[in-house]
Amino acid sequence: MQVITKRVNVRTRGEADIIDISEHISKAVRESGLSNGIVTVFVKGSTAAITTIEYEPGLLKDFPNMLERVAPKGIEYEHEKAWHDGNGHSHVRASLLGPSLTIPFVDGVLALGTWQQVVLIELDIRSRERSIIMQIIGE
Repeated sequence: MQVITKRVNVRTRGEADIIDISEHISKAVRESGLSNGIVTVFVKGSTAAITTIEYEPGLLKDFPNMLERVAPKGIEYEHEKAWHDGNGHSHVRASLLGPSLTIPFVDGVLALGTWQQVVLIELDIRSRERSIIMQIIGE
């Protein structure tokens, strides 16, 4: 069993930017030389998330709309009272979605569904440089 760590940085455009990072992960797995195992994808920071989605125009609109219904911008957040930085909703949304995802790979290929892509979701109110860490475990 081997453990290999890869990193990639991604520049976001700010809140509700959804970036398909599937190819970055596939490339990391291919370059690892491992055939079978898992890759854990993790984004550093408390206002971004990693998940899967069908990366198509309708869902790219539906997903941010859902987040607005679940954790709206226009309500009071205790974070705002302490920091006054305008992103209390961003922290709540990121906590709900989570910073990481584990994906199996078989014969060096991610075991994703046909219409399933791995995405980084920027939840902060401004653009950011996001560091994504991929830890590949397998043989």
